[in-house]
Amino acid sequence: MSIYISGSVAYDRIMTFPGAFEEHLLPDRLHILNVCFLIDRVDLKRGGTAGNIAYNLALLGEKPHILGAAGKDFAIYEAALKKLKLPRDGIRIVKDEFTAAAFIITDRSNNQITAFSPAAMRFPCGYAFPELDPLRDIAIIGPGNHEDMVRLPAFFRERGIRYIFDPGQQIPALSGSELTEALTGAFMCISNDYELELILKRANLTKKGLAERVEWLIVTLGGKGSRVYGGRSSNIEIARPARVLDPTGAGDAYRAGLIKGIVAGLGIPEAAALGASCASFCVEHSGTQEHSFTKKSVLSRHQKTFGRLSREIF
Repeated sequence: MSIYISGSVAYDRIMTFPGAFEEHLLPDRLHILNVCFLIDRVDLKRGGTAGNIAYNLALLGEKPHILGAAGKDFAIYEAALKKLKLPRDGIRIVKDEFTAAAFIITDRSNNQITAFSPAAMRFPCGYAFPELDPLRDIAIIGPGNHEDMVRLPAFFRERGIRYIFDPGQQIPALSGSELTEALTGAFMCISNDYELELILKRANLTKKGLAERVEWLIVTLGGKGSRVYGGRSSNIEIARPARVLDPTGAGDAYRAGLIKGIVAGLGIPEAAALGASCASFCVEHSGTQEHSFTKKSVLSRHQKTFGRLSREIF
């Protein structure tokens, strides 16, 4: 059994500005904007949707294949993947590019200014898929290289591989026809409630029309939990974290728990609840791969909210 995760691999450079952006912006001079913010801290963290999902799946005992591209500065990230014993055969190294990066400045009021450089992500992964098992394999196609997001849904459909389509931040980069084609025949579509509205509008679909194209639809609702559509609809509450420090990356942790539940044979609503349990650990830390949990700790937290799992998953 193999798990394939297509999406971005990126570095997040998180900077803190002790002042307030509004104190440096003149409303009547925004047409000639030229500002400089003196930051007092820079943190370099690993990120990207594919990297984040793979990290959480590794904590759950899985060894997924990351399908993406990285650049000449990938060594720090690669060392972390090696430590987790994750395969790197699906990561294309583009030697004359940097790894994709997000540059995030946060002021004292938690306002943010973000710049994103796709860099190596402009290149498709080019993975050859030496072995595929239609009966057991599963894939998730997350926001990443445009060519991969368009090509892989058809590739997996033709080979009978279940795939989850999760376009996220790349929805604006996909045409309506590309979205419709990727969704048609998908095992699942997952998005947050805002992204769902973008998908429906861009693909000219109703929620019912979308549900007819996929086996399952999951809509995440932040602190309000998530909702599963397919068969009988289910509301999934959140698992209570010890604290909430940073919600960034919680959606990727949710997806990892969901996938783990699916490959372990759980029903979709129960797998989504496992996803909620994993997400609760992520929000307790700043950064998308700074948290950790053991198999024992995630099962313990899951049981407190949702009860015991219907079957052994480890």
